[in-house]
Amino acid sequence: MSSPEHNENAPNDKTTEYHHPAGGMGALVSSGQMLLESAGIVDGVASLLRVNQPQGFDCPGCAWPEPGKASRMEFCENGIKAVTFETTGKRVTPEFFAKHTVTYLNEQTDHWLENQGRLTHPMRYNAETDHYEPIEWKDAFALIGSKLQGLNHPNEAIFYTSGRTSNEAAFLYQLLARRFGTNNMPDCSNMCHESSGSALTEAIGIGKGTVTIADFDEADAIFVFGQNPGTNHPRMLSELEKASERGARIVSFNPLREPGLLNFTHPKDVVGVLTGRSTPISTHYYQVTVGGDLAALKGILKVIVEAEDQAPGTVFDHDFLKEHTSGLEELLADIHAADWDAIERESGLTREQLRESADVYLASERVIICWAMGLTQHKHAVATIQYVVNLLLLRGMIGKPGAGACPVRGHSNVQGDRTMGIVERPAPAFLEGLKRAFGFEPPSEHGVDVVGAINAMLDGKGKVFIGMGGNFVAATPDTMKTSEAMNRCVLTVHVSTKLNRSHVVHGKDALILPCLGRTELDVQASGPQKVTVEDSMSQVHASRGKKAPASPHLLSEPAIIAGIANATLVDSGIAWDEMVRDYRLIRQKIAEVVPVFAGYEQRIDANGGFYLGNSARERNWKTATGKARFMAHPLPELQLPAGQLRLMTIRSHDQFNTTVYALNDRYRGIKGKRMVLFMNPEDIHERGLKAGDKVDITSHTQEDGLERHARGFEVIAYDIPRGCAAAYFPETNVLVSKDSFAEKSRTPLSKFIPITVAGTGS
Repeated sequence: MSSPEHNENAPNDKTTEYHHPAGGMGALVSSGQMLLESAGIVDGVASLLRVNQPQGFDCPGCAWPEPGKASRMEFCENGIKAVTFETTGKRVTPEFFAKHTVTYLNEQTDHWLENQGRLTHPMRYNAETDHYEPIEWKDAFALIGSKLQGLNHPNEAIFYTSGRTSNEAAFLYQLLARRFGTNNMPDCSNMCHESSGSALTEAIGIGKGTVTIADFDEADAIFVFGQNPGTNHPRMLSELEKASERGARIVSFNPLREPGLLNFTHPKDVVGVLTGRSTPISTHYYQVTVGGDLAALKGILKVIVEAEDQAPGTVFDHDFLKEHTSGLEELLADIHAADWDAIERESGLTREQLRESADVYLASERVIICWAMGLTQHKHAVATIQYVVNLLLLRGMIGKPGAGACPVRGHSNVQGDRTMGIVERPAPAFLEGLKRAFGFEPPSEHGVDVVGAINAMLDGKGKVFIGMGGNFVAATPDTMKTSEAMNRCVLTVHVSTKLNRSHVVHGKDALILPCLGRTELDVQASGPQKVTVEDSMSQVHASRGKKAPASPHLLSEPAIIAGIANATLVDSGIAWDEMVRDYRLIRQKIAEVVPVFAGYEQRIDANGGFYLGNSARERNWKTATGKARFMAHPLPELQLPAGQLRLMTIRSHDQFNTTVYALNDRYRGIKGKRMVLFMNPEDIHERGLKAGDKVDITSHTQEDGLERHARGFEVIAYDIPRGCAAAYFPETNVLVSKDSFAEKSRTPLSKFIPITVAGTGS
């Protein structure tokens, strides 16, 4: 039996250059197609009108915050795709699993798997038949309980979390893990913004951004590093559009020229959509080389320091520096010693370009600096982000309106998960709160992160894997090693809404547990429930699903966690069932453990929820020195051997995290395929290749000395700096070594993979 996906890279597939603004008619057409294919126009529109509304549900896509006053259309193209994918009428039933072996399913693409629809029944893998078969919920919980109870030590269990999980579910999940006795709680943050949290905590005392959405209305300049908002956070373009229209400067650093950072037409602008009128976004655009952002930041800082040297007392905010910072002398020594030739070589930018961008900063009283995974997934990621902080601190750009640090996180509640205690290295204050609220001694020994979890499973030290959402196998680096690690587990459990790669790369025993989606009505014993989420700017608000569940056999995530807890923990002293009957009881306990949530229930009923606050924004520095810290770091030497390229992994426009909605990438001109490699035309010619050729990619990992291969990619000529290349993930995760990760944060190096390419001869 063949799959339609087997032809996704056929020769008649197209590559066409995109000459239109982001958003506009293209977004409307793409959204309409998705509505028709997945949910249907009437049902889909009904759901969309409840997205990000006070009595509606939070978008299951990105974590960009809603504006203070919600409109009737507070969603974007990717939000439409996320909602329609969840509300699809397609179903993955027991009959589907009876028809297809797991071996067959594992041969299909990630797009094909998720496109089959919503999971409807709990399922257990039968190794003798190679099929998933239905199992009753009580039996599934009993199986998990018996496997967990049979472990030699609680640390042989791994509790993974996705950023889609609500605050209530995340809090119960970490409570389950810690009451069981482990801090083995890797989560998706380990693979994306862990570097941001590590860098910010050390430098300013809190691992979160310091701005709110209102600050974008006051900023004179907005710097955007390593981010593609047009694809990954489209609602951010509305704020950039408003900033551009009132004259703010927008300075973008990105190896690729991304349409979302060039021009934008808001889909709600009828005249603009019909006439093609658009708003320019970036006033300055610099195509920094892959990994060269730290060098670029050093160059900008060098210009600023030189300006202060020439006119002492006129450039820096000396009052702020004296009262609020430490480490300035060390930073100034580092900047004075920095060599311009090295800065230009490592950044790929000229001194004039860096001076030009520094002039924008110097001419602005209020500056916001945004970044995403283009900065966080490098060996020197933490250092790079601390240079972002250095730049902000020199002129007091943290703790005043219209200025600050803005890490733009991905999944809708990834930041909230951390606030709820989903972390392998818990803070003592959080553990003390758990002890006070629940009357047990939580474990204090640090657990494993994502890289540690893979290694633990490979070494036989991690035996039971439970995934609360997400797609661990597809999201993680070193695909072959990760798959081997999962295969070695005695049990793998995945709480999911749709079929994905992690279900078909499984342990010796395996369960798929289907849960309610964000859009669906969650009714417990006390009535309909609401959950809460925290966006990337520390705003907490409620989410209420309204749609009938995809199947009567679905349970909510809190109910699944309670089922596992009741089957695993004997005399735990925790009222799991009571909290599931009424989620308000979960929120009461959250407020006991995390004092900043005092008055939780009343505050989320306010329109738009409430702001958690930010100590650094209040210039309260919870650092080792009691002040904001300037952090100096050497410039890394990133030059590769002759013939190698720097590969960065990216998402297509029809993709969110590992979920592939369709096989197109409109803004990059790709249609009907994903196995492509974007290269500079001169690099293509130098290797004796031409656009359209098929190549094999080999990565060269310094940490373990191994070569890894990804085969059958089509060469695409693209506007990217010499020596750099780009390709989609998860297809190229196979090239990333699990042992290649950022200093301090241990984030996999998915944005800097040394590769060579060779023609396949086909």
